[in-house]
Amino acid sequence: MLDDQWINTDPRTKKLLIRFRVRGFTKQFCLSTGLNDTKRNREIVRSKRDAIANDIALERFDSTLESYRFRAAGKIPAVAVTAIAPPNYDLQQLWELYTEFQSYQLEKTTILTGYRAISNYIRRLPTVCLEDASQIRGWVLENLTHYIAWDLLNNLNRCCEWAVSSGLISDNPFLKLKIKKPKNKSTNDDYKAFTLEQRDLIIEAFDQHPLYAYYSSLVRFLFWTGCRPGEAFALSWGDVSDDCCQITINKSCNGHRILKGTKNGKKRVFPCQSGSRLQNLLLAIRSQEKQPTDLVFLSKTGRPMTSGVMFTFWHESKSGSRENIYKYPGVVKSLADADKLPYLKPYATRHTFATWAISSGISPDKVALWIGDTVETVFKYYCHPEIVSAKCPDF
Repeated sequence: MLDDQWINTDPRTKKLLIRFRVRGFTKQFCLSTGLNDTKRNREIVRSKRDAIANDIALERFDSTLESYRFRAAGKIPAVAVTAIAPPNYDLQQLWELYTEFQSYQLEKTTILTGYRAISNYIRRLPTVCLEDASQIRGWVLENLTHYIAWDLLNNLNRCCEWAVSSGLISDNPFLKLKIKKPKNKSTNDDYKAFTLEQRDLIIEAFDQHPLYAYYSSLVRFLFWTGCRPGEAFALSWGDVSDDCCQITINKSCNGHRILKGTKNGKKRVFPCQSGSRLQNLLLAIRSQEKQPTDLVFLSKTGRPMTSGVMFTFWHESKSGSRENIYKYPGVVKSLADADKLPYLKPYATRHTFATWAISSGISPDKVALWIGDTVETVFKYYCHPEIVSAKCPDF
């Protein structure tokens, strides 16, 4: 959650402010708090911000801001206005209102992915009547996996808790219908690296693949920089120096092509030696017609890259109808199916770079700077002794 979204500090008075926009209004709203910027005061201001967001979601926003003013003790109006909520909300309507409320506090990507997924599951339910909560739980347990059922019921519970606190419903029917969270799978595949031999085998396989050779440059870039896939998808030629020796990484994008900052909000510059493989790669794929806003990596069809596109050439693609689905393994899955290497997700390119950079004698603090993480994170997640104990070719 974006704890301080809307909350700013007045540069002149150093007091906390609430700044925000509301759909349907052209102006930006600004509410002075008169409070100093302290931890306790921020908690107070966040409560006020949540109340405003709640009223916006429920279409009872006071555009005069009078009901949201911060007043000194003893000056609180004697009469409070109570909004009368319509009596018969169903689950779908409550979720839409709850999503609207959360949209003022969460990243847009979170709303588009997690909240949209919950909405899709609600549409599949046999009933959306709150009185049928037990029936809904029964259907969820019977038709969804344990994890998805747990996640869905948890979200419905949070939604109804919000609805109760907002005066939309009198009680939460899902409060006692939650189920036990499933245990995490005992696998660490998300934190593994390839050996250098395996890395080079993957690159060679992409070079020679009849369908996916086009993506060889992207795969090389990920292996040779350790950047996150979303950062590579968002990289434009304006982020690359004229001699291709410096790469500025300051943004990322998700599967919905929504641009945002890097995972930890840090901007970094990746240095590239003159004459290196990485520099030669960038020089080779850059043309004279490229504009600063043009993306460095595009899909085979000329569209922006997404995680879904990468899934098809890395893992597998599918075609056919629901009754007859045909699966076509991607490059890395094909190599894994042939027992030439273990199957690891695309994020393993990052682990591979960091692991072998450290193994080659580069200090962890420098590796952390290059990949945009902390030294503690590098030590915790990117050091793989079982990998570097293998014979080490020239890095």
